[in-house]
Amino acid sequence: MRRSDPAFAAADRNKDAILEVLREVLPETGTVLEVASGGGQHVLHFSAALPGLTWQPSDRDPHLVAALAGDVAVAAHDNLRPPLQLDVSVADWASRMTGPVDAVISANMIHIAPWQASVGLFRGAADLVGPDGLVFFYGPFIVDGAYTSPGNEAFDRSLRGQNPDWGLRSLDEMRELAREFEFDLARTIDRPVHNLAVVFRRRAKT
Repeated sequence: MRRSDPAFAAADRNKDAILEVLREVLPETGTVLEVASGGGQHVLHFSAALPGLTWQPSDRDPHLVAALAGDVAVAAHDNLRPPLQLDVSVADWASRMTGPVDAVISANMIHIAPWQASVGLFRGAADLVGPDGLVFFYGPFIVDGAYTSPGNEAFDRSLRGQNPDWGLRSLDEMRELAREFEFDLARTIDRPVHNLAVVFRRRAKT
């Protein structure tokens, strides 16, 4: 993906809709890992708005990581770390983190990645996130076996036409996947243009 890609314009449009939810669900202090930071619009915006949290951006694309590193340096937010190159479909990706995190967030990534990326994200999050920590997704989902809008149905068909491993994810399947790694679905919040904010909370130890 290039920084001129329309997805980056979409990130500018939805950053406030995501931030509104993050203000509710994230702790006041701690560390947040963003998976698939892309052009960095989200993490730059969130780190400025939520200064009590330390933000760790990442992306699998080394060119995007290099470009984002420059933007992070210019922003000079004390709570924003240099980006890491992370591919969550690689089994040991979590070992590249220097310590635990309180949340893993990812926006508009899992439907343009193979299912293994969702599996890998939860697997790594299970190693990084402690009890009551969270995994957060934003984007379009299939809910109760149905599309939430005709536009999302067309989008899903377009994605699968580009790559059969892509496509909107079923919220039920994501719930079952999360349970395998001791995360429970805590909240789903409707967002503009038929997107959802989805919060999975790490199960407390008994």
